[in-house]
Amino acid sequence: MRIHWPRRVFAQVLLTQVAITTGVVMLVTGLFLAPLSHQLDDQAMRQALSIAQTTAAEPGLVHNLTSTEPSPGGPVQAEAERIRRATGALYIVVMDTRGVRWSHTDTPQIGKHVSTDPSTALAGREIMQIDDGTLGRSARAKVPLRDAHGTIVGAVSVGIAYDSVRERLLGTIPGLLLYAGAALAAGVLAALAVSRRLQRSTHGLAFADISALLDEREAMLHSIREAVLALDARGRIRLLNDEAQRLLELTPDAVGHALSEVLPPGRAAEVLTGQVDGVDLLTVCRGRVLIANRMPTGDGGAVVTLRDRTELELLGRELDSTHGLLDALRAQDHEHANRLHTLLGLLELGRHEAAVEFVAEVANGRRASAEQVAERVNDPLLSALLVGKSAIAAERGASLHISPNTMLPDVVVDPRDLVTVLGNLIDNALDVASLIEVELRAEGTTTVLRVSDNGPGVAPDLREQIFTEGWSTKESPAHRGRGLGLALVRRLAERYGGVARVGARAGGGAVFTVVLPETLTVRQLTEVGGVQ
Repeated sequence: MRIHWPRRVFAQVLLTQVAITTGVVMLVTGLFLAPLSHQLDDQAMRQALSIAQTTAAEPGLVHNLTSTEPSPGGPVQAEAERIRRATGALYIVVMDTRGVRWSHTDTPQIGKHVSTDPSTALAGREIMQIDDGTLGRSARAKVPLRDAHGTIVGAVSVGIAYDSVRERLLGTIPGLLLYAGAALAAGVLAALAVSRRLQRSTHGLAFADISALLDEREAMLHSIREAVLALDARGRIRLLNDEAQRLLELTPDAVGHALSEVLPPGRAAEVLTGQVDGVDLLTVCRGRVLIANRMPTGDGGAVVTLRDRTELELLGRELDSTHGLLDALRAQDHEHANRLHTLLGLLELGRHEAAVEFVAEVANGRRASAEQVAERVNDPLLSALLVGKSAIAAERGASLHISPNTMLPDVVVDPRDLVTVLGNLIDNALDVASLIEVELRAEGTTTVLRVSDNGPGVAPDLREQIFTEGWSTKESPAHRGRGLGLALVRRLAERYGGVARVGARAGGGAVFTVVLPETLTVRQLTEVGGVQ
């Protein structure tokens, strides 16, 4: 029968841990038993040596050995047997210098030559060994027997039954196996607990399933057009897909770093870290309008998704501009109709000269106003914006003036950014004021825009808050959210290395000032043939 390896992760881990635990327990048991056998042998030999030394130290033993003959009833045999019974030794053999036994457990052996070589002990050296003799295998020791003058007169050989050593070794095995079994059971229970926890963590998936899920996740994260950012419990980035890198202008090296280390401080960082709570939160990061949603995870981290609304916001701004153009056209239409009615009335009344003067005055006034803007502001987009906003202001009963200090004769590098800034500031002023003054001037390659109004102004404690995303006092239009205009103004200013701030206007109202460095290209004027 073929044994199949389990597919699920927890089952594989359980079997692996059980096999490892069993192997370790068996190895430890073997490593313990091997030195234990040698230790017991050594203890038995040293015990035999101790008995032999004690026997050799008996004061009357030398006298009896040298003054009597070897016999089963002799004093040497009696003394040796007394010590053997007292110590539990297998045998105690006392021999003379010829190797003849004077004592033995088996009395017929008395008077015979010993079965093993006694030369080492008779030469004056002690010896310990495991050897076979007439009584079988034993742990034995031999010591020389000396008289009062130190002369060797014989030797003492003591043996400890080897079966007793083996019994001691075998006696330790059940206890050792009991401890090993307990350790094995504890290891199996621990492995089972770990595998059950792993089963819950992996939802019972197999290694192949986990590998497939990881491959699918990587493919999905890097193919979708929505930014995905995963954070751990400490706010560090642990996953960053390609779209998130593009929108937040980050590199793959940002993984493992805290958001505060890779993003500038502001609302975007607060939204991503969860300091600002909500659904579909609007934020501006590095000049992009983003919609963020944050979902906490079970380990204390979070997954943040970001959608790019920059293009949609630009379309919304263009739609607002189109509405503004329509409003301007409608205002001009009303104004044109009123003037036609006035002209018709003058003609019907026969006041032809007055009609001619009226037409000339209207034409010259409009032309003068447009020409004045064009002379002061070189860029056509900015000039058209100011003319259109003037018409819208007139229809709303407001007045939009161009400051006498306005002078922007140089070429604008990217007029669309200036149109965005100026358009937002004028629109905000038209919503709250009846008098607006616009100032545009160049300071080298830096553009300074200033829009003042006679509205309610901005309280000092709100002068920074109004530039944050989502802050607005007006109702949001249907096609896009509110609270982004001033945020975009500040982000554009910061992108150019400039500033956007608001202050108080003399006589009441607010003054918005935006400084945009390196937005102008100074025109080089040359004279050729007297023509400048």
